Amino acid sequence: MHPREFVAFIAAVMAVNALGVDLMLPALAEIGRDLLVSAANHRQWVVTVYMVGFGAGQLVYGPLADRLGRRPVLIATLLGFIAASVFAASSVTFAALLGARLLQGLMSASTRVLAVAIVRDGASGRQMARTMSIAQMIFFIVPILAPTLGQGLLAFGPWRFIFYALGGFAALVLAWSLVRLPETLPVARRLPLSLANLRQSYRLTLTNRYSIGYAIAAALTFGGIIAFVSSAQQIFVDEFGAGRRFTLLFAICAFSMGVASFANSRLVERLGTRLISQAAVLALIALSVVHLIVIQAGQETLTSYMILQALSMTCIGLCGSNFGAMAMEPVGHIAGTASSVQGFITSIGAVLVGSAIGQSYAGTTLPLAIGYLLIGVAVLALIWVVEKGELFRPRMAG
Repeated sequence: MHPREFVAFIAAVMAVNALGVDLMLPALAEIGRDLLVSAANHRQWVVTVYMVGFGAGQLVYGPLADRLGRRPVLIATLLGFIAASVFAASSVTFAALLGARLLQGLMSASTRVLAVAIVRDGASGRQMARTMSIAQMIFFIVPILAPTLGQGLLAFGPWRFIFYALGGFAALVLAWSLVRLPETLPVARRLPLSLANLRQSYRLTLTNRYSIGYAIAAALTFGGIIAFVSSAQQIFVDEFGAGRRFTLLFAICAFSMGVASFANSRLVERLGTRLISQAAVLALIALSVVHLIVIQAGQETLTSYMILQALSMTCIGLCGSNFGAMAMEPVGHIAGTASSVQGFITSIGAVLVGSAIGQSYAGTTLPLAIGYLLIGVAVLALIWVVEKGELFRPRMAG
């Protein structure tokens, strides 16, 4: 592939998961009414259960991709995602929908593992961070547009149309993969699928302090995104009465992450992954303190929330691709398995963090502000341990 097509393709692969999370957000209230969901917070499980499957599936796809190659695993799981989307659209109970969402997450888990592994097959360090940042910049356009697209689909039919649309997009990516994607893992670099090799790869991934440390850091910051996404409809519509403006307001916050990724792609090779991500964590802590002060003073409005949330999402956006690149740097020779283990840690950790914050929603933005402050402090402490107290100093390729 031409480099530009390659970046666009990686972004499209990642977008399968992004659409899987965000496209149905405007439909959560309708889904709740149609499938007789009694508690408003229970609607969040449509997002959360998907992320559980997304996290768990990653443990499988890394070893398979290291053994069989990237291309066949991606093709098989895209087919599975299409089938799961049809099952979701056909659900007649909330439990059946959650089962279909779990299956969707299990299938889409490959997109995260393989996107990272395919990029890592040809790049590392700051170059990998730059490529991932450009891909994520395109990828973040999806959350900006997804709720609006979902709202548009609702104008033409029931919430089930959204899941048919998900299957349709996955079919387009599948066709692109079949026609244009070469295999990026040479046969000579493939690893036998054995318990001994898995144990060795898991040990290397879990015992390297950069690999495990930055994977956990990514889990914490990603948890902030899950908390925002799962509770966004309630905050904007129920608390602030935004109504149909919800999709626009959500898009503004998502756009801030796209801006962050674009800025990171331009700056990371000059400033380094560590300087940018550590500064972003400090800024997240400061913004969270300001947000708490505003809330406690009784001055929280839709405007204040939008400003502080967008800035916080910018900080999180500056952390994501950099944490991922730093976690992968010492384990590039087992990129598939390492990516799956790190992805499992990141996704499941994010679900736990995001669900704890999201399920604490009780009509105000206070749980989100407190959650972001705790995330920032925990990530800073973790970086301090991983870097042995040497903040803002480059290590390895970062």
